[in-house]
Amino acid sequence: MLKVIVYTKDYCSFCKRAKALLHSKNVEFEEIDVTHDERLEREVRRLSGRRTVPQIFLDGQWLGGFEELRELDAEGELDRLLRR
Repeated sequence: MLKVIVYTKDYCSFCKRAKALLHSKNVEFEEIDVTHDERLEREVRRLSGRRTVPQIFLDGQWLGGFEELRELDAEGELDRLLRR
C-alpha cells in the first residue's frame, strides 16, 4: 500500500484543498500538522526545500504542494502514481 504524507497547518486553505482532492480519490494519507511545532516545520522545509504547506510525499518521494498535486491530477499522472 502506498504511503502518502501531507504536511499541513490548521489555517491553510491550500492544505484543505489538497486534502479534499486526496479524499476525492479515496486516498488514505497521514497528515502531519506543523502549525505549532517548529521542529516539524524545520523537518518539512529540509525534506521539501520549501517554506510553504501543504507539502505532499508519496512513498518518500516529494510531489510538491497543492498546485503541483492539482496539475498532476489534471494531467492524469496522479492516478497513475496512486496505482503503483
